[in-house]
Amino acid sequence: MNDLLPDLFDHFAGELSLLSAKFKQYGKREIFWGEVVTIKCFEDNSKVKQILATEGKGKVLVVDGDASMDRALLGDLITLSAVDNGWEGVVINGCVRDVGALKKMDLGIKALGANPIKTVKLDQGEVNISLEMDSVIIEPGMMLYSDENGIAIAPKALDLSFLL
Repeated sequence: MNDLLPDLFDHFAGELSLLSAKFKQYGKREIFWGEVVTIKCFEDNSKVKQILATEGKGKVLVVDGDASMDRALLGDLITLSAVDNGWEGVVINGCVRDVGALKKMDLGIKALGANPIKTVKLDQGEVNISLEMDSVIIEPGMMLYSDENGIAIAPKALDLSFLL
């Protein structure tokens, strides 16, 4: 499968919300989807590290970093932890770093950009709260679908059997 979102919007347009196309692809896995887990944090990736160190099978972490371009909320070591723990993907409303390494790791990663500067570690941030990104409300437990066409949010899992 080379594309997911065009087919999803053809079949489920009324059930999907599209995030803007400003997110760039950084992970090796170009198509990913899963149940949403949320974090809101600003230039502190302590909670990102904690959550991605837990079981993530079937899940996508959505991190609202307030679109900060000054520090990276995800790098190679935390990404390796996410891969080891079975996460499907990570969406960062902010930056990543270690871009060369990230594109070799089997994880879906979308972010606004890259910045080589690491975050502060103050253990600040909120987990599993409602987020608003691009005028789209994202709640824990919703579903996220991503490919190179963009990122879509659905209130519940969609039946993808028509793709088989």
